[in-house]
Parts: sequence; structure tokens; C-alpha cells
Amino acid sequence: MPAPGVGTQPSGRRALILGCGFTGRRVAERLLARGVAVIATTRDPARLGRLARLGVDVQRLDALDPDDIARLPSCRIVLHSIPVIGGRDGWLDATPALMAAAAPRRVVYLSSTGVYGSAKQVDETTPAAPGGQRARLRVQAEEAVAGGGWSWMILRAAAIYGPGRGVHEAMRAGTHRLVGDGGNYVSRIQVDDLAAITEAALLSDLTGAWPVADEQPCRAREIAEFCAGLLGVPMPPALERPEAGDTRSSDRIVDGSAIRRALGVTLRYPSYRTGVPACVSAAALP
Repeated sequence: MPAPGVGTQPSGRRALILGCGFTGRRVAERLLARGVAVIATTRDPARLGRLARLGVDVQRLDALDPDDIARLPSCRIVLHSIPVIGGRDGWLDATPALMAAAAPRRVVYLSSTGVYGSAKQVDETTPAAPGGQRARLRVQAEEAVAGGGWSWMILRAAAIYGPGRGVHEAMRAGTHRLVGDGGNYVSRIQVDDLAAITEAALLSDLTGAWPVADEQPCRAREIAEFCAGLLGVPMPPALERPEAGDTRSSDRIVDGSAIRRALGVTLRYPSYRTGVPACVSAAALP
């Protein structure tokens, strides 16, 4: 049977979001506000109940059979944000078929600054140098997007935070740990700012792979101290020997200014000092 709700809008005003999660949900809302019809795939449709009520055609990714995929209408733009999970390529088995059916003109892939490996200073000229399997799979997915025959852009996002997610939430839950003395640098991007950049990228013809981060990278200890004061909680204990791949051990300053200039996007939250309090306030609303 064809996927319900699919095929009712002209392709020029339709978008497909593969892996509609923390960032994708916000991108979907921004596209809806522009009058774009949105199809969103997920493994858990219950998480996208609000989007469904707003008119998004929510599809359970692992329930789409080959006939459903073949009937997928063409979509002018595609956001691919399926993460690398469990050591597997984030494309998953169905993704190439979904992309072929959508026949997009524009694809944006939401990647990670983890592809820069051990680089300490990163900007738009820094090449990918993946140091582990997860990062290598990310680069493979990037290469698949770049070689797909459509207009494309790759956004390599720094640590994403927002309401319900980030250092502030981990500290409130008592699960956050510093690595050593917390002297390592971490770059971040607030999820609504990332959604604004992603929307602009989808509607642009600009190509290339770009790092995305806010204007104030800081040491892990600094943001922990800020959150402790804001929330009235103690500083977290040290994690002397993090497990391999623990993102808390990253030490990287990311300059994301180039893509903001290229797309004409101004950050709403240029620093964690404005972004974290906004997240805390949003979480306190009924």
C-alpha cells in the first residue's frame, strides 16, 4: 500500500527529512512556515506527534517496503540527518532507494565536527581527518551525498544543545563528568540556530562541507561552572579515563563564521551564556 498522505503537493514545494530528530523537527517547522509540504521519516512516529498535527507526513522508516518507497513523490529538497548508529553507515539499507525515489535537486547532510579527528583548530579550510570508525562512516556518508548528482552541502555541526539536551541537562541530572581538569575546548551550536542555518542551506545553491558552531568555544570547565551557578548544583566530578570515543574528551576550537556569512544567517544564541539560560527557561514553561 502507498504511504498515507503522500503525493498531494507539487514537488517544488515539498521536502523530505530523513531522520527527523532533535534538529530535523525544527527544520520541518521552519519549512512548514514557508508553505513547504514536508515528509519526515523516523523510527518512532510517536516522537513526531506534534509535527503530524501540524500537517507533516510522518513515515516510519523501517516500515516502508520497496513498493512504498517506489511510490514516494519527488521532493525538491532533502535533509539527510540519519546518524551513524552502532558502527553502521548512517545511510541504512533503505536510504539510497529513498533518495532515488525523491529525485531531489538539493541535498543537505547533517554531519559532525568529529570528522576532523585530532585537529585542534578548525575552520572552512580544514580537511576531514577521521580518527575512528564512527568518524570514517560519517565521511563515507558525506562522500555519498557529494557524489549523488544533485546540488549538495554538508554541515559539520559542533556539539548540539537545546531545551532538554546539553551540559545543563546532564548537570541537573547529575550525570555530567569533566575529563581531567576540564581544560579541553569544546565548540557548540544551539539547536534553533543550527535549524536556521540548515534551512538556509536547503534553500541555497552553495556547495561544499562547512563547520557549524557558535561564536564562543570554551573550556569544558567554564561551561560547567556557568551551569552550576545558573542551576544551583555542584560542579561535576572528574572522569580521569574516558572511554574511547567519549565526546567529552574532545579538544577542538571550531570557527563556524564562514558558513554564517555565506548564507547570511545571524545567530540568535551566539554564546552558551545566552543559549543555556534560554534553554533552562524554555524547559520551565508548562
